[in-house]
Amino acid sequence: MTSILNIASTTKTFRIAVVGVGLVGGEFIKQLLAFPAPSPFRLVSLSSSKATLFHPDGLSVSASTWKNELASSGRKPDLQALLRELSALVKPGQEVVLVDNTSSNDVAALYPQFLKLGVNVITPNKKAFSSELSLYEQILAASLESGARFLNEATVGAGLPIISTLKDLVATGDKVLKIEGVFSGTMSYIFNEFSTGKVGGPSFSSVVSIARDKGYTEPHPADDLNGADVARKLTILSRFIPSLRSALPNGYQSVSTKSLVPAELEGIDSGDEFIRRLPDFDAHFDTMRAEAAREGKVLRFAGVVDVQAGVIKADLEKYPVTHPFATALGGSDNIIMFHTERYGARPLVVQGAGAGAAVTAMGVMSDLLKLV
Repeated sequence: MTSILNIASTTKTFRIAVVGVGLVGGEFIKQLLAFPAPSPFRLVSLSSSKATLFHPDGLSVSASTWKNELASSGRKPDLQALLRELSALVKPGQEVVLVDNTSSNDVAALYPQFLKLGVNVITPNKKAFSSELSLYEQILAASLESGARFLNEATVGAGLPIISTLKDLVATGDKVLKIEGVFSGTMSYIFNEFSTGKVGGPSFSSVVSIARDKGYTEPHPADDLNGADVARKLTILSRFIPSLRSALPNGYQSVSTKSLVPAELEGIDSGDEFIRRLPDFDAHFDTMRAEAAREGKVLRFAGVVDVQAGVIKADLEKYPVTHPFATALGGSDNIIMFHTERYGARPLVVQGAGAGAAVTAMGVMSDLLKLV
C-alpha cells in the first residue's frame, strides 16, 4: 500500500533500461508495463544479446509489441553506448535505472561505472556481488560517491524478502548470530524427494534426472550439484553483515563448499553423458541416506553463515526429521532462518518459492519500488 501511495504522489520520473529480456526480463517488462497511467516509469531501452532499442523519452511499446519491436531493430547492443546514453539522462527529479536481468559477467563488471555516473542498478544477477571483494568494494564506493543505489533482492531467494530482512536486522541494531537455510530450489527438490527419513527410496540419479526433465536443474546438472550457486548466495548475504564484509576475498570461491559431483564425473562437458553415468554412484548416496535415517534424520544441502564462529559453508547436512528443513519444505521451496539476539531461541523464518520467472521478476520490481 505504501508503494502504491508513493507512486501516485511522486513527482519524480524514472527512466528505465532493461538489459536481458529472457524469462525473467520478459516477466519484469510485463509487470512494468502493467502499471496504470499516469505511471512515473518510462521504459527507455531494451537490450537482448542481439539487438537494442533506445529512446530518451520512452519507447512506444506495449506488452504485446515489444518483442517484435526489439527483434526488428537494426541496432546491435553496446554497453558503453548505453552507459553514455543513460548518464546523459541523469538530472534532478529524474532517476535513471539499469535493470540487469542477465547472468553476464560483462554487464556486472560495469556496475561501478553506471553507479559512478548516477545510474541506479537493480538486478537478480549474482555475479558482481559474489565474486572478488575488489569489485564489490568498487560498487560500494561508486554508490556512495554519486548517491545512486544498487539493489539486488532477487539475487537470493528470487522474490522472497531475504536481503531486505537482513538489511533491516542490521540497520536496526540487531545482532545477527547465524543464518542457515536451504537456498537452492534445485537442491531443495532433489533432497526433499531423495531423503524423507526412511532408509530406502528412489535412487539419487533418478531424482536428479527427473529434476532435470522438470526444468529444476541447469541443462548440465553438475552446475547445481557443485554447490556454487549456494556459495554465491552465502557470499552476497555475508557482505551485508559488517563483521564479515571482507571475509571472502575471492567471493564464492572462498566459501567452504561441498560439491556433490563425483570426482570421476567432474570433467564431463555433456549434461546427457553426466546423467547417463550418475547411476554408477547411487550406492554412495544410498549409504548416506541410510545412515541419516538410522539417526532419525534427513539429508539437506544447506548454507550456513555462522557469524560468531566466522564460518561460511555450503554442505550436505543431516537434520532431525522434526526440523523445519525436514517438515516445512515442499517442491523446490527455499527456507532461511535468521538467528539473532532479538529473536532468541525462535529464529525469524522466511520460506517460499525461491525460483521461477514471475517471483524473481517480482523481487526485481520490489527493488524498483524502493526508489520511488
